[in-house]
Amino acid sequence: MPYDTDPRLLRAFTAVAEELHFTRAAAGLHVAQQALSRAIRRLEREVGATLFVRSTRQVALTPDGQRLLPYARRVLSAHDELAAAFRPAPERPLLVDVRAPVGTAHRVLAAARERVADSVELVARFHSGLAGAAAEVADGRLDVSFGRIAALPAAVRARLSHQPVRLERMAVLLPEEHPLAARPAVPLAQLAGETLYAGAGNPRTAEWTELAARLFEGRGIAMAAPFPEIEGSQEFVRVVRKRGWSVLASEEFIEVPGMVLRPLVEPVPLSPVSMVWRRGLRHPGLDALRAAARERAARHGWLTPPDDAWWLPEADAQTMGTAA
Repeated sequence: MPYDTDPRLLRAFTAVAEELHFTRAAAGLHVAQQALSRAIRRLEREVGATLFVRSTRQVALTPDGQRLLPYARRVLSAHDELAAAFRPAPERPLLVDVRAPVGTAHRVLAAARERVADSVELVARFHSGLAGAAAEVADGRLDVSFGRIAALPAAVRARLSHQPVRLERMAVLLPEEHPLAARPAVPLAQLAGETLYAGAGNPRTAEWTELAARLFEGRGIAMAAPFPEIEGSQEFVRVVRKRGWSVLASEEFIEVPGMVLRPLVEPVPLSPVSMVWRRGLRHPGLDALRAAARERAARHGWLTPPDDAWWLPEADAQTMGTAA
């Protein structure tokens, strides 16, 4: 028997020896049955012996096959140990801030997880805004986050890379008894005289509050007074319901019992969402996230402004590659 017998031939042999069935052995090895039969014939030529007795009903090992089997198993075990010893170390988990278990970032993360299956661990974190998460991304405490990058300080932006993902349509979350709740969509002009909560008082969502201030300016819409940071969706629901707020939101938002989400129109205000990560980061999980974001954006038109009149600050339009 030659000293350089291909381990693949021994693996084919042991599969048939254990199954005593060529079709099942081929399925277990994910090869065609004809290829498996060729491998067995080649091994028989190399060892100079018949290894199996085949009939129309059964497959059995010959005495030479029985003698070869324990040696083949030991060779394959050593081969597997060798491969494991020099296999690259598994990638560390990638920490991805998705803000909430709904919306754009959550959708991208779910699609990326489908791409990598079990080969890479993508771990979700739930921070309340990019303004709070960006420094952690830049410092390496987080790997990826999503949000409005145009509002970040220049010093922080210089340490980040970004990819436009979506122009989210903005909406308003209204108590069910609110006069505007019966409308399928709410024109911005109808919010004149209203007071909306937009995260004022929470420094972690400063980019959202600043975007809201731009949108409210000149439209007679007031910003709700600053309120301490609200952590977690359950606490957010409790506080909003207790205080009776109407809330500036995105088109995909957590469900709040007793409240309804209505899209804003005339014009349609847009919230720019980019994926951000620290410059120089290399990780297969990041590659999967970027590919998933591109695929979702192309499939669903996430980066295409609506046909109706729309609103987006000029700096954000430039960041997203959209003509204002």
